[in-house]
Amino acid sequence: MSEPTAPTGGKVYRIGTRSSRLAMIQTNIVRDALVALNPTATFEITSMKTMGDKDKVTALHSFGAKSLWTLELEALLLEKEVDLIVHSLKDMPTQLPPGCIIGSILEREDPRDALIMKAGSSYKSLDDLPAGSVIGTSSVRRGAQILKRYPHLKLENARGNVDTRLRKLDDPESPYSCIILAAAGLIRMGLQDRITAYLSSPTLLHAVGQGAIGVEIRSEDPEISELVKPLTHIPTYLCALSERQLMRTLEGGCSVPIGVETKFLGEDGETGNRIHMKASVSSVDGTQSVEVEDVLSLDDDEAGLKLSATRAEDVGKLMAARMLDQGAGTILNAIQKSKDTDPQATQVPEKETEAEETMRKIIEKQGASEQ
Repeated sequence: MSEPTAPTGGKVYRIGTRSSRLAMIQTNIVRDALVALNPTATFEITSMKTMGDKDKVTALHSFGAKSLWTLELEALLLEKEVDLIVHSLKDMPTQLPPGCIIGSILEREDPRDALIMKAGSSYKSLDDLPAGSVIGTSSVRRGAQILKRYPHLKLENARGNVDTRLRKLDDPESPYSCIILAAAGLIRMGLQDRITAYLSSPTLLHAVGQGAIGVEIRSEDPEISELVKPLTHIPTYLCALSERQLMRTLEGGCSVPIGVETKFLGEDGETGNRIHMKASVSSVDGTQSVEVEDVLSLDDDEAGLKLSATRAEDVGKLMAARMLDQGAGTILNAIQKSKDTDPQATQVPEKETEAEETMRKIIEKQGASEQ
Protein backbone atom coordinates (compact mmCIF):
# COMPACT_ATOMS: atom_id res chain seq x y z
CA MET A 1 0.00 0.00 0.00
CA SER A 2 1.69 3.19 -1.19
CA GLU A 3 1.91 6.35 0.86
CA PRO A 4 1.02 9.21 -1.49
CA THR A 5 2.01 12.79 -0.92
CA ALA A 6 -0.61 14.26 1.38
CA PRO A 7 -2.39 17.42 0.19
CA THR A 8 -1.33 20.67 1.83
CA GLY A 9 -1.63 24.35 1.03
CA GLY A 10 -3.66 25.92 3.81
CA LYS A 11 -6.87 24.03 3.12
CA VAL A 12 -9.55 23.52 5.75
CA TYR A 13 -10.82 20.00 6.43
CA ARG A 14 -13.79 19.19 8.65
CA ILE A 15 -13.79 16.14 10.94
CA GLY A 16 -17.04 14.71 12.33
CA THR A 17 -17.28 12.80 15.60
CA ARG A 18 -19.50 11.95 18.54
CA SER A 19 -19.30 14.41 21.40
CA SER A 20 -18.34 11.99 24.19
CA ARG A 21 -15.02 12.50 25.94
CA LEU A 22 -13.55 9.31 24.53
CA ALA A 23 -14.72 10.12 21.00
CA MET A 24 -13.10 13.55 21.23
CA ILE A 25 -9.84 12.04 22.49
CA GLN A 26 -9.79 9.62 19.55
CA THR A 27 -10.63 12.40 17.11
CA ASN A 28 -7.75 14.47 18.42
CA ILE A 29 -5.45 11.50 17.86
CA VAL A 30 -6.51 11.52 14.20
CA ARG A 31 -6.33 15.30 13.90
CA ASP A 32 -2.84 15.44 15.43
CA ALA A 33 -1.63 12.78 12.99
CA LEU A 34 -3.11 14.69 10.06
CA VAL A 35 -1.60 17.98 11.24
CA ALA A 36 1.82 16.33 11.47
CA LEU A 37 1.50 15.25 7.83
CA ASN A 38 -0.12 18.49 6.65
CA PRO A 39 1.28 21.34 8.75
CA THR A 40 -0.20 24.10 6.58
CA ALA A 41 -3.73 22.69 6.60
CA THR A 42 -6.45 23.36 9.19
CA PHE A 43 -8.59 20.60 10.69
CA GLU A 44 -11.87 21.62 12.32
CA ILE A 45 -13.91 19.26 14.51
CA THR A 46 -17.70 19.01 14.42
CA SER A 47 -19.16 16.95 17.28
CA MET A 48 -22.69 15.71 17.93
CA LYS A 49 -24.73 13.22 19.91
CA THR A 50 -25.93 10.16 18.00
CA MET A 51 -28.91 7.89 18.66
CA GLY A 52 -26.83 5.65 20.90
CA ASP A 53 -25.75 8.66 22.98
CA LYS A 54 -29.29 9.99 23.38
CA ASP A 55 -30.95 6.74 24.45
CA LYS A 56 -29.01 5.45 27.45
CA VAL A 57 -31.83 3.32 28.85
CA THR A 58 -32.77 0.76 26.17
CA ALA A 59 -30.54 -2.32 26.17
CA LEU A 60 -28.27 -2.39 23.14
CA HIS A 61 -29.51 -5.76 21.91
CA SER A 62 -33.03 -4.34 21.63
CA PHE A 63 -31.93 -2.04 18.82
CA GLY A 64 -30.91 -4.97 16.62
CA ALA A 65 -28.16 -3.97 14.19
CA LYS A 66 -29.14 -0.30 13.89
CA SER A 67 -26.27 2.12 13.32
CA LEU A 68 -26.54 3.62 16.79
CA TRP A 69 -23.26 5.50 16.81
CA THR A 70 -22.73 6.35 13.15
CA LEU A 71 -25.87 7.20 11.17
CA GLU A 72 -26.27 10.89 11.99
CA LEU A 73 -22.58 11.49 11.30
CA GLU A 74 -22.78 9.63 8.00
CA ALA A 75 -25.62 11.92 6.96
CA LEU A 76 -23.32 14.90 7.54
CA LEU A 77 -20.60 13.17 5.53
CA LEU A 78 -22.82 12.47 2.53
CA GLU A 79 -24.19 16.03 2.62
CA LYS A 80 -20.56 17.25 2.54
CA GLU A 81 -20.89 19.09 5.83
CA VAL A 82 -17.85 17.16 7.08
CA ASP A 83 -15.02 15.59 5.07
CA LEU A 84 -14.28 12.58 7.28
CA ILE A 85 -15.64 10.91 10.40
CA VAL A 86 -13.72 9.34 13.27
CA HIS A 87 -15.24 6.23 14.90
CA SER A 88 -14.34 3.48 17.29
CA LEU A 89 -14.06 0.76 14.66
CA LYS A 90 -16.10 -1.66 16.77
CA ASP A 91 -19.08 0.74 16.49
CA MET A 92 -19.03 0.74 12.69
CA PRO A 93 -21.54 -1.61 11.02
CA THR A 94 -20.00 -4.08 8.59
CA GLN A 95 -22.29 -2.72 5.87
CA LEU A 96 -21.82 1.03 5.40
CA PRO A 97 -24.34 3.28 3.61
CA PRO A 98 -23.93 3.69 -0.17
CA GLY A 99 -21.30 6.33 -0.80
CA CYS A 100 -19.35 5.67 2.41
CA ILE A 101 -16.16 3.65 2.87
CA ILE A 102 -13.43 3.15 5.46
CA GLY A 103 -10.56 5.36 4.38
CA SER A 104 -8.09 4.47 7.12
CA ILE A 105 -7.64 2.31 10.21
CA LEU A 106 -5.10 3.47 12.78
CA GLU A 107 -2.84 1.29 14.90
CA ARG A 108 -4.76 -0.66 17.47
CA GLU A 109 -4.59 0.04 21.18
CA ASP A 110 -4.88 -2.96 23.53
CA PRO A 111 -8.02 -4.74 22.18
CA ARG A 112 -8.81 -6.72 25.33
CA ASP A 113 -11.71 -6.16 27.67
CA ALA A 114 -11.01 -4.88 31.16
CA LEU A 115 -12.51 -5.90 34.49
CA ILE A 116 -13.18 -2.96 36.84
CA MET A 117 -14.16 -3.72 40.42
CA LYS A 118 -16.18 -1.31 42.55
CA ALA A 119 -13.99 1.24 44.33
CA GLY A 120 -12.68 -0.26 47.58
CA SER A 121 -13.43 -3.85 46.57
CA SER A 122 -11.05 -6.55 47.72
CA TYR A 123 -11.87 -8.80 44.75
CA LYS A 124 -9.21 -9.09 42.05
CA SER A 125 -10.79 -11.39 39.45
CA LEU A 126 -14.06 -12.90 38.27
CA ASP A 127 -12.99 -16.10 40.04
CA ASP A 128 -13.07 -14.23 43.36
CA LEU A 129 -16.70 -13.10 43.08
CA PRO A 130 -19.24 -14.98 45.19
CA ALA A 131 -22.35 -16.49 43.64
CA GLY A 132 -25.00 -13.90 42.81
CA SER A 133 -22.54 -11.05 42.29
CA VAL A 134 -23.76 -8.57 39.67
CA ILE A 135 -21.67 -7.68 36.63
CA GLY A 136 -22.66 -4.52 34.79
CA THR A 137 -22.48 -4.79 31.00
CA SER A 138 -24.63 -3.77 28.05
CA SER A 139 -22.81 -6.17 25.73
CA VAL A 140 -24.49 -9.45 24.79
CA ARG A 141 -21.07 -10.76 23.70
CA ARG A 142 -19.49 -10.12 27.09
CA GLY A 143 -22.47 -11.45 28.99
CA ALA A 144 -22.70 -14.67 26.96
CA GLN A 145 -19.04 -15.53 27.36
CA ILE A 146 -19.03 -14.72 31.07
CA LEU A 147 -22.09 -16.89 31.75
CA LYS A 148 -20.40 -19.75 29.91
CA ARG A 149 -17.59 -19.83 32.49
CA TYR A 150 -19.37 -18.25 35.47
CA PRO A 151 -23.03 -19.32 35.42
CA HIS A 152 -23.33 -18.45 39.12
CA LEU A 153 -22.86 -14.72 38.42
CA LYS A 154 -25.60 -12.28 37.38
CA LEU A 155 -25.71 -9.67 34.64
CA GLU A 156 -27.41 -6.27 34.68
CA ASN A 157 -27.56 -3.70 31.90
CA ALA A 158 -25.12 -0.79 32.27
CA ARG A 159 -25.51 1.91 29.61
CA GLY A 160 -23.75 5.24 29.33
CA ASN A 161 -20.33 6.58 28.46
CA VAL A 162 -17.21 5.48 30.32
CA ASP A 163 -17.43 8.15 33.04
CA THR A 164 -21.13 7.48 33.59
CA ARG A 165 -20.61 3.74 33.97
CA LEU A 166 -17.76 4.22 36.42
CA ARG A 167 -19.96 6.50 38.53
CA LYS A 168 -22.75 3.91 38.48
CA LEU A 169 -20.30 1.21 39.54
CA ASP A 170 -18.89 3.17 42.48
CA ASP A 171 -22.27 4.33 43.78
CA PRO A 172 -22.68 2.54 47.14
CA GLU A 173 -26.35 2.01 46.31
CA SER A 174 -25.71 0.39 42.94
CA PRO A 175 -26.03 -3.41 42.59
CA TYR A 176 -22.81 -3.81 40.60
CA SER A 177 -19.80 -5.65 41.98
CA CYS A 178 -17.90 -4.84 38.80
CA ILE A 179 -18.28 -3.71 35.21
CA ILE A 180 -16.49 -4.66 32.01
CA LEU A 181 -15.26 -2.08 29.52
CA ALA A 182 -12.87 -1.99 26.59
CA ALA A 183 -9.32 -1.55 27.85
CA ALA A 184 -8.46 0.73 24.92
CA GLY A 185 -10.96 3.39 25.95
CA LEU A 186 -9.74 3.42 29.53
CA ILE A 187 -6.12 3.66 28.41
CA ARG A 188 -6.83 6.52 26.00
CA MET A 189 -8.70 8.38 28.73
CA GLY A 190 -5.85 7.91 31.22
CA LEU A 191 -7.98 5.66 33.43
CA GLN A 192 -5.87 2.52 33.25
CA ASP A 193 -5.42 2.64 37.03
CA ARG A 194 -9.08 1.56 37.31
CA ILE A 195 -8.36 -1.71 35.50
CA THR A 196 -8.45 -4.58 38.00
CA ALA A 197 -7.60 -7.25 35.42
CA TYR A 198 -7.37 -7.69 31.66
CA LEU A 199 -9.68 -10.31 30.17
CA SER A 200 -8.80 -12.45 27.17
CA SER A 201 -9.28 -16.03 25.93
CA PRO A 202 -10.38 -18.46 27.15
CA THR A 203 -12.47 -16.22 29.42
CA LEU A 204 -13.45 -13.46 27.01
CA LEU A 205 -12.71 -12.79 23.34
CA HIS A 206 -13.05 -9.12 22.40
CA ALA A 207 -15.39 -7.42 19.93
CA VAL A 208 -14.73 -7.15 16.21
CA GLY A 209 -12.62 -4.04 15.62
CA GLN A 210 -12.15 -3.31 19.33
CA GLY A 211 -9.25 -1.03 20.15
CA ALA A 212 -8.92 0.39 16.61
CA ILE A 213 -9.92 3.82 15.30
CA GLY A 214 -11.63 3.90 11.91
CA VAL A 215 -11.84 6.91 9.59
CA GLU A 216 -14.90 6.95 7.34
CA ILE A 217 -14.94 8.99 4.12
CA ARG A 218 -17.02 9.40 0.96
CA SER A 219 -16.25 6.74 -1.63
CA GLU A 220 -16.00 9.29 -4.44
CA ASP A 221 -13.59 11.69 -2.76
CA PRO A 222 -10.05 10.97 -3.95
CA GLU A 223 -8.60 14.02 -2.21
CA ILE A 224 -9.72 12.89 1.25
CA SER A 225 -8.77 9.32 0.42
CA GLU A 226 -5.20 10.45 -0.23
CA LEU A 227 -5.31 12.63 2.89
CA VAL A 228 -6.15 9.81 5.33
CA LYS A 229 -4.45 6.85 3.66
CA PRO A 230 -1.03 7.44 5.32
CA LEU A 231 -2.68 7.00 8.74
CA THR A 232 -3.38 3.33 8.07
CA HIS A 233 -1.47 0.80 10.16
CA ILE A 234 -1.15 -2.21 7.85
CA PRO A 235 -1.20 -5.04 10.45
CA THR A 236 -4.24 -3.52 12.19
CA TYR A 237 -5.92 -2.91 8.85
CA LEU A 238 -5.55 -6.53 7.71
CA CYS A 239 -6.67 -7.98 11.03
CA ALA A 240 -9.67 -5.65 11.11
CA LEU A 241 -10.68 -6.62 7.57
CA SER A 242 -10.61 -10.28 8.58
CA GLU A 243 -12.68 -9.66 11.69
CA ARG A 244 -15.27 -7.51 9.93
CA GLN A 245 -15.65 -10.05 7.13
CA LEU A 246 -16.14 -12.79 9.71
CA MET A 247 -18.99 -10.82 11.27
CA ARG A 248 -20.46 -9.86 7.90
CA THR A 249 -20.49 -13.50 6.78
CA LEU A 250 -22.18 -14.55 10.00
CA GLU A 251 -24.65 -11.69 9.50
CA GLY A 252 -23.86 -10.39 12.95
CA GLY A 253 -24.49 -6.91 14.29
CA CYS A 254 -23.03 -5.24 17.36
CA SER A 255 -25.56 -7.07 19.55
CA VAL A 256 -24.59 -10.60 18.47
CA PRO A 257 -22.18 -12.48 20.78
CA ILE A 258 -19.29 -12.86 18.34
CA GLY A 259 -15.85 -12.67 19.93
CA VAL A 260 -12.45 -12.57 18.25
CA GLU A 261 -8.73 -12.41 18.92
CA THR A 262 -6.63 -11.65 15.87
CA LYS A 263 -2.90 -11.19 15.51
CA PHE A 264 -0.81 -10.34 12.46
CA LEU A 265 2.29 -12.52 12.53
CA GLY A 266 4.30 -10.77 9.82
CA GLU A 267 7.14 -12.07 7.73
CA ASP A 268 9.42 -14.79 9.05
CA GLY A 269 11.26 -15.66 5.88
CA GLU A 270 9.52 -18.99 5.39
CA THR A 271 5.77 -18.86 5.80
CA GLY A 272 5.27 -15.19 4.97
CA ASN A 273 2.51 -12.95 6.28
CA ARG A 274 -0.14 -14.69 8.35
CA ILE A 275 -3.11 -13.98 10.56
CA HIS A 276 -3.72 -15.94 13.74
CA MET A 277 -7.45 -15.76 14.47
CA LYS A 278 -9.58 -17.11 17.28
CA ALA A 279 -13.34 -16.63 16.98
CA SER A 280 -16.38 -17.65 18.98
CA VAL A 281 -20.17 -17.47 18.89
CA SER A 282 -22.11 -18.11 22.10
CA SER A 283 -25.76 -18.40 23.00
CA VAL A 284 -26.98 -15.54 25.17
CA ASP A 285 -27.13 -17.77 28.26
CA GLY A 286 -23.66 -19.16 27.62
CA THR A 287 -24.79 -22.78 27.43
CA GLN A 288 -23.86 -23.25 23.77
CA SER A 289 -20.82 -22.04 21.87
CA VAL A 290 -18.73 -22.62 18.78
CA GLU A 291 -15.05 -21.72 18.77
CA VAL A 292 -12.48 -21.94 15.99
CA GLU A 293 -8.79 -21.09 15.80
CA ASP A 294 -6.25 -21.19 12.98
CA VAL A 295 -3.21 -19.50 11.45
CA LEU A 296 -3.86 -18.59 7.82
CA SER A 297 -1.57 -17.13 5.17
CA LEU A 298 -2.14 -13.76 3.50
CA ASP A 299 0.31 -14.50 0.70
CA ASP A 300 -0.89 -14.13 -2.84
CA ASP A 301 0.14 -17.23 -4.80
CA GLU A 302 1.09 -15.09 -7.78
CA ALA A 303 2.72 -12.21 -5.95
CA GLY A 304 4.86 -13.73 -3.20
CA LEU A 305 4.60 -11.74 0.00
CA LYS A 306 2.21 -9.13 -1.37
CA LEU A 307 -0.17 -8.09 1.40
CA SER A 308 -3.66 -8.64 0.12
CA ALA A 309 -6.75 -6.98 1.56
CA THR A 310 -8.84 -9.42 -0.43
CA ARG A 311 -7.00 -12.35 1.12
CA ALA A 312 -7.51 -10.87 4.59
CA GLU A 313 -11.24 -10.82 3.95
CA ASP A 314 -11.00 -14.40 2.68
CA VAL A 315 -9.60 -15.36 6.09
CA GLY A 316 -12.73 -13.99 7.74
CA LYS A 317 -14.98 -15.81 5.30
CA LEU A 318 -13.16 -19.10 5.82
CA MET A 319 -13.30 -18.89 9.61
CA ALA A 320 -17.00 -17.97 9.48
CA ALA A 321 -17.69 -20.95 7.19
CA ARG A 322 -15.98 -23.26 9.68
CA MET A 323 -18.10 -21.85 12.49
CA LEU A 324 -21.28 -22.37 10.49
CA ASP A 325 -20.22 -25.94 9.76
CA GLN A 326 -19.90 -26.49 13.50
CA GLY A 327 -23.36 -25.14 14.34
CA ALA A 328 -22.94 -21.38 14.72
CA GLY A 329 -25.95 -20.79 12.46
CA THR A 330 -28.23 -22.64 14.88
CA ILE A 331 -27.04 -20.45 17.76
CA LEU A 332 -27.45 -17.24 15.77
CA ASN A 333 -30.92 -18.22 14.55
CA ALA A 334 -32.02 -18.90 18.11
CA ILE A 335 -30.70 -15.48 19.19
CA GLN A 336 -32.67 -13.80 16.41
CA LYS A 337 -35.86 -15.64 17.40
CA SER A 338 -35.41 -14.53 21.00
CA LYS A 339 -35.06 -10.93 19.84
CA ASP A 340 -38.27 -11.21 17.83
CA THR A 341 -40.16 -12.14 21.01
CA ASP A 342 -38.26 -9.83 23.39
CA PRO A 343 -40.82 -7.47 25.01
CA GLN A 344 -38.17 -4.79 25.49
CA ALA A 345 -37.24 -4.94 21.81
CA THR A 346 -40.84 -4.20 20.90
CA GLN A 347 -40.47 -0.87 22.70
CA VAL A 348 -38.08 0.28 19.96
CA PRO A 349 -40.16 1.79 17.14
CA GLU A 350 -40.11 -0.24 13.95
CA LYS A 351 -40.69 2.88 11.87
CA GLU A 352 -37.78 4.92 10.67
CA THR A 353 -36.03 7.12 13.18
CA GLU A 354 -35.42 10.72 12.17
CA ALA A 355 -31.80 9.88 11.39
CA GLU A 356 -32.78 6.88 9.27
CA GLU A 357 -35.32 8.95 7.34
CA THR A 358 -32.72 11.65 6.72
CA MET A 359 -30.19 9.10 5.49
CA ARG A 360 -32.74 7.44 3.19
CA LYS A 361 -33.61 10.78 1.61
CA ILE A 362 -29.93 11.64 1.11
CA ILE A 363 -29.27 8.30 -0.60
CA GLU A 364 -32.40 8.67 -2.76
CA LYS A 365 -31.31 12.17 -3.75
CA GLN A 366 -27.85 10.92 -4.70
CA GLY A 367 -29.37 8.12 -6.78
CA ALA A 368 -31.62 10.55 -8.61
CA SER A 369 -28.72 12.89 -9.39
CA GLU A 370 -26.73 10.04 -10.92
CA GLN A 371 -29.48 9.10 -13.35
